Amino acid sequence: MRFRIYKRKVVILTLVVVICGFAFWSSGKQKKTNADFPKEDETVKKISSSSQTQATIPVSHKPVSETLPEKQPAAKPEVDNTTLVYRGIVFQHNFDQTLRNEEKFGSVRQKDDLVVVVQVHNRPEYLRLLVESLRKARGIENVLLIFSHDLWSPEINQVVASIDFCLVLQIFFPFSIQLYPQEFPGNDPRDCPRDIPKKEALKLGCINAEYPDSFGHYREAKFSQTKHHWWWKLHFVWDRVRVLKDHKGLVLLIEEDHYLAPDFYHLLKMMMSLKREQCPDCDILSLGSYGHIGYSSKANRVEVKVWKSTEHNMGMALNRETYQKLIECTDAFCTYDDYNWDWSLQHLTVACLPTYWKVMVSEAPRIFHAGDCGMHHRKAVCMPSGQKTKIENILQSSGNQLFPKSLLITKRLPAPGAGGVAPHVKNGGWGDIRDHELCKSYIRLQ
Repeated sequence: MRFRIYKRKVVILTLVVVICGFAFWSSGKQKKTNADFPKEDETVKKISSSSQTQATIPVSHKPVSETLPEKQPAAKPEVDNTTLVYRGIVFQHNFDQTLRNEEKFGSVRQKDDLVVVVQVHNRPEYLRLLVESLRKARGIENVLLIFSHDLWSPEINQVVASIDFCLVLQIFFPFSIQLYPQEFPGNDPRDCPRDIPKKEALKLGCINAEYPDSFGHYREAKFSQTKHHWWWKLHFVWDRVRVLKDHKGLVLLIEEDHYLAPDFYHLLKMMMSLKREQCPDCDILSLGSYGHIGYSSKANRVEVKVWKSTEHNMGMALNRETYQKLIECTDAFCTYDDYNWDWSLQHLTVACLPTYWKVMVSEAPRIFHAGDCGMHHRKAVCMPSGQKTKIENILQSSGNQLFPKSLLITKRLPAPGAGGVAPHVKNGGWGDIRDHELCKSYIRLQ
């Protein structure tokens, strides 16, 4: 009797093992399929899927016949092979983080020395000017130069490859329009047209009908991408670039159409020392504002002011402490209805940060805006050569004023107890909940 019972138990146990093994094998096959895609791709799929569901829930209060046209929105387009190849390249580059010129400058650069991060889109003619200005800068061999791209471009890559004067790292924004050309965060054919009224959008059944911006307009990917890229780049550089783990120095943020003076590195070093000695509560160091001030008697002078996006968004340098305060305001930044990253920062200075930002800014600028063709330009031809001539004439005529031996704080504003400056306008373009959720997800990405 005992033997029969034991035999039955063995048979039952065997069946359980077989069934569990088959289930595990099936799930393993599914996991293997999912593993073929980068984690970032899965994040966008989840965000897009959940947002689509949320966007159509309110429509269900009415009969389908009243809210949707007879023809349903087009099915989600399939991703072409070229796009998949680009995604793979970007994922691999961000994972490998290969340093160029390491054999030449790896032992030259000191730990915690300056990091310069350039946000790059698709203006190689301006990028060449920037690289040319960096080549002339004294002390550039001590810098780690990071290019953050939202476009895979052989022409731009060639410009970067020409750099032989410092350590170079390229990173790529993994949610660009190029990588998602027919789906969020790019332009999904099922998205609402920009200017359609919300009532009509709900009838049409477009997937973001519930989320126009403050002015009643729906998202445009070409405008929302820049804010996404800026916030992702900030997080990736401070927390995901392995060579910068525990970096205690400055990170200087510039863009592809900027031009730097030969003594920018020298000046930042001196400003950092002055901050430690006389302005420990300065949050940002700025290489200059847009209005050019003559170098005569100004080249060794800095001011301490309230940070303003219209004046101090160019050549911003910050340390890890300032970055950590910013990251704590992720929700406020990512949900503020303005597609401009700098106006969103302005909002944080009065709505989220512990105190308004204090900026130490050079009176005689060491950074110049060479780009006469920005995001909203309507010019048929951009002429960077003209801007280059103007800037170089300024620097040549002021050559004996550069590389000051000491710095002097000439003005301290505001007075103790004064408040920050709120944005004078909200520009919109950032009302879509999918943009909010994607923006907030960067801090969680590995």
